[in-house]
Amino acid sequence: MGKKAVLIGCNYTGTKAELKGCSNDVKKMQRCLIDRYGFSEGDIKILIDTDDSYTQPTGRNIRNALALLIKSAETGDVLFVHYSGHGTRLPAETGEEDDTGYDECIVPCDMNLITDDDIRELVDKVPKGCRITFVSDSCHSGGLIDDAKEQIGESCKDDCEDKEENGSGLGFVGTIIQKTGDALQSAFSHDNIAEDSTLTNRSLPLDTLVDILKQKTGNHNINVGNVRPTLFDVFGEDSTPKIKKFMKVLMDTFKGGTEDGGGFLGKIGVLAQDFLKEKFENNADYGKPAMETEVGGKQDAYAGSKKNKLPENGILISGCQSDQTSADATPSADRAEPFGALSHAIQMIIQETDGKVSNRELVVKARNSLKKQGFKQRPGLYCDDKHVDSPFIC
Repeated sequence: MGKKAVLIGCNYTGTKAELKGCSNDVKKMQRCLIDRYGFSEGDIKILIDTDDSYTQPTGRNIRNALALLIKSAETGDVLFVHYSGHGTRLPAETGEEDDTGYDECIVPCDMNLITDDDIRELVDKVPKGCRITFVSDSCHSGGLIDDAKEQIGESCKDDCEDKEENGSGLGFVGTIIQKTGDALQSAFSHDNIAEDSTLTNRSLPLDTLVDILKQKTGNHNINVGNVRPTLFDVFGEDSTPKIKKFMKVLMDTFKGGTEDGGGFLGKIGVLAQDFLKEKFENNADYGKPAMETEVGGKQDAYAGSKKNKLPENGILISGCQSDQTSADATPSADRAEPFGALSHAIQMIIQETDGKVSNRELVVKARNSLKKQGFKQRPGLYCDDKHVDSPFIC
């Protein structure tokens, strides 16, 4: 049985999005995997942006690392991914009436967003008999593996029967989350937190993302309604499959001249049409990376698009629910290094249990621990039924 891991930490040093504890989370998890779970150092790929001697956690590098991890896997292998960094939610941009969801995303250091659909496509490639555990200490991380079954959490938005959470926090929780415009409510309370600690949430607000993209591109016409076209314009071939699918449908509509005032081009408007027209006039191959992407229909470009089958091999432990933010804590110098609230809780639980803890137990203990410390974020567990009481990692 092989044991392989990818650990990702994004601190975004020197930007408006700067965090403090993400690289520390990665280094502690690396040590934990080696000392507690028998991983070999050579089988752990680290991507952090605070040390140039490591691979930088850009969108392209993260996707390549995850793809190589899964490609190298064989039946019986244990795969583990830990992400510490910002999360964000992209609202629908197509203008179609039935496109009302969000794309939950992780935020690489270069802002080349990776969506829940992109991660789901990777999980679907995990070989049979092999499982992958994904810990995401980031905001809006509930449901980051698209369509994974919610075992502990309140991020479910399906039209299912509401179920109340019992006192222990065990079992299924079907509380329906009301949709909010920005979904950036605070994930933590200052109750029971030392006054000399600095808390930052690991959510990248869309206006901050837009500001960073404006600085990166020099284009000040970017707004919340055209983030996806901007990401494609900046990253091109290196943009994520979900962004390419969006652009393919957009370009097909533009080239086909089928727009009737609503839908894709009606929503994005004259600016998008002028933008595409200028791009194609200057470079006939501009849209090639998107046009070569396989798309089953316009729904593939929708935010929060759904699959027909739930993933069986993926286990997601999220730092919070899809409408919440996760905390990045910076204690005073004489106490400890900065850390992510979930990452720190996991390390404490592993130490207390000597690593002998199930996925269910870990999430319940983390919820209780964070609540006692004054944090409002509620970690979640998303996986097939058979993995609920399986050992954490291995």
